[in-house]
Amino acid sequence: MKYYLIAGEASGDLHGSNLMKALKLKDPKAEFRYFGGDLMMAVSPGLAMHYSEMAFMGFVEVIANLNSIFKNIKTAKQDILAFQPDVVILIDFPGFNMKIADFAKEKGFKVFYYISPKVWAWNQKRVLKIKKFVDRMFCILPFEVEFYKKWGMDVDYVGNPILDAIVSNPPDELFKITHNLDVRPIIALLPGSRKQELEKVLPEMVRTADRFPEYQFVIAGAPSFSEDDYSAYLEGRKIAVIFNATYNLLLNSKAAIVTSGTATLETALLKIPQVVVYKGNPVSIAIARMLVKIKYISLVNLVMDQTIVKELIQEDCTSRIIADELDLILNDPLYRTEMLINYDELAIRMGEPGASGRAAALMFAYLNT
Repeated sequence: MKYYLIAGEASGDLHGSNLMKALKLKDPKAEFRYFGGDLMMAVSPGLAMHYSEMAFMGFVEVIANLNSIFKNIKTAKQDILAFQPDVVILIDFPGFNMKIADFAKEKGFKVFYYISPKVWAWNQKRVLKIKKFVDRMFCILPFEVEFYKKWGMDVDYVGNPILDAIVSNPPDELFKITHNLDVRPIIALLPGSRKQELEKVLPEMVRTADRFPEYQFVIAGAPSFSEDDYSAYLEGRKIAVIFNATYNLLLNSKAAIVTSGTATLETALLKIPQVVVYKGNPVSIAIARMLVKIKYISLVNLVMDQTIVKELIQEDCTSRIIADELDLILNDPLYRTEMLINYDELAIRMGEPGASGRAAALMFAYLNT
């Protein structure tokens, strides 16, 4: 069968690539066309657009880039019509993908949604549009099943694909040697995969290094950026940037400073103590605070429904406050141990690996009934 996938950011590229691998096992003659990234390209040819041209986050940023967004939506619609897929599989990225869901359903294509939009966070009435445009929803967070049930929608919980990615990651026992790092313990910096995250968050992250000369700080590079993109924010500091090795960087780290997003959950499931940070356009943050109806921004705290990791947002996202929290993680054994114990409970709630395979099996079954 012919599958059209749309992933608009780095995490979607990861989960899309694993789903494609699982679909190929079910359907060896599968044809793929997609909006995605390097990981999906490694599974199959068929790239229509790279996510680096699409990822805009924040109300102000989206408004400033509306022309590009509308152009990308038009490109996706034309490409779907040209490809004539058996199914359109949308991966998170709701602002873009809900418009594609409407279009694809209208044109008679089956629509699957893999990784639910965060409709539980704000404007919950968007579920009504999902019920109208989406044939099947495949969720990866355990609390989403009950949420959708309240709206009269039956969804499939397949587990979380992050677990698949972690299990399939070969550990590098010689990581420091492989990447020419020194003997000091590592603090991992995960600034995110969007340009505005580098601009707003990375400078605060790197200034934190001044308080911890006994540690080496290492940046997990996103594939959509180059080393030069990062060096512009280092202010003369010697901080290594390592690409395509985020899990091994975390596994070899004493702690991590992580921009809010999927990476917070990955870091927790890899059992690395972390502080979660986020800083955006002040207007975007002010609007978000009025609209968003959830207590937390990190997936770790959302799944556990309590504060497991510290969240430093906007005015709290300063190098001084980050350093204070990092000092607790590194030097207060009780604080560190409590976080790790909570990580163990989180892992139990998230379930077993195999999400990509379960999602692919269900999708294949639905398409053949």
